[in-house]
Amino acid sequence: MFKYSESLINYTRFKSRTVSIGDVPLGSKYPIRIQSMTTTNTLDIESTAQQSIKIIEAGSDYVRITAPSIKEALALKSIKKRIRDCGYNTPIIADIHFTPNAAIEAAKIVEKVRINPGNYADKKKFLSFEYTDSEYSNELDRIYDRFSPLVKICKENGTAMRIGTNHGSLSDRIMNRYGDTPLGMVESALEYIRICEDHNFKDIVLSMKSSNPIVMVNAYRLLVNKMIDNKMNYPLHLGVTEAGDGVEGRIKSSLGIGSLLEDGIGDTVRVSLTEEPEFEMPVAKNIIKRYTQSSNDIIKEKTNINPVNPFIYSKRESNSLINIGEDNVPVVISDLSSVKKINYKNLSDIGFSYMKKIDKWIVSDLAPDFIYLKNINKNIDLPLQLKIICPYKIWKDNKKKV
Repeated sequence: MFKYSESLINYTRFKSRTVSIGDVPLGSKYPIRIQSMTTTNTLDIESTAQQSIKIIEAGSDYVRITAPSIKEALALKSIKKRIRDCGYNTPIIADIHFTPNAAIEAAKIVEKVRINPGNYADKKKFLSFEYTDSEYSNELDRIYDRFSPLVKICKENGTAMRIGTNHGSLSDRIMNRYGDTPLGMVESALEYIRICEDHNFKDIVLSMKSSNPIVMVNAYRLLVNKMIDNKMNYPLHLGVTEAGDGVEGRIKSSLGIGSLLEDGIGDTVRVSLTEEPEFEMPVAKNIIKRYTQSSNDIIKEKTNINPVNPFIYSKRESNSLINIGEDNVPVVISDLSSVKKINYKNLSDIGFSYMKKIDKWIVSDLAPDFIYLKNINKNIDLPLQLKIICPYKIWKDNKKKV
């Protein structure tokens, strides 16, 4: 009932179909790909081409460029030519939201288009009423007519498509029937997939993005579960939208993307940082490197019975110890095991700044609750709210000192 992974114990990648995106195929036996997106004005052809090249040189397998209108979509031809003239054959992806005509023009130029089913041909006017089955069916017929031309153009031109649901832009129709839920995200994508399949078009990639990693993880797991039930095996693009910058953005992305990769879910990733796009590549590489060597591991044991529903968030019951477990909020632990001696500089780096003149600690919002040490070697008194975790032997030998 809750199946979304071949095993809950051993890593194995979900067996997706191959989707050709230019000369860089995605899914199946191919490596987990990484990608990023330009932040320049698409109509500024030279700047967009140059930023695309920076992204490519940082190691991106694909480059995505926004095309909100026909003018930007047509500009993709010049941008692509400029990139190709510089000797780069990296596939280009057009990012489309509200304009079907822009998607059709872009599909004739680039190797892949990304559409959002929540706003491509659907309504989002924040109307509050219930759809009858007849009204819902009529809306699906309207979407079929609006979306089919793009499907046909993609099929004719060998252009791949990503159907990318976004938690923050579900349509009125989906919101009224399913609410702002992972199920609503999945159903929104499935409606568009069925239209593609009706035209025998299967060069599709799927995504279920959210700025909340918990929602994102639940939605992808549910999507895979629905694909298994419907005998689908489309590749999956992973990402946490608007993750932020610095350590916070990297942690947020690692939580969402890493949790799904651990499930064997994911064929391409994008780390969405509010920094220069080329800075996203090292983070993406670090996240996926754990899975580059083990994608073909033999499954030694299959466990498909999940004791909890993996498609909705629920906290596991546990006992309370100090401030960990039971009804306490999750704690944060910072690993300082490589530090030889704890000093003010170490602690400042993780959010505890000591103000000597007033003899007071300033604690940032990102400061941890615990630090993990392999030895108790400190020449300062720690803030009262900061506790130490260490190996038992070290604790036993030092328990009178800490």
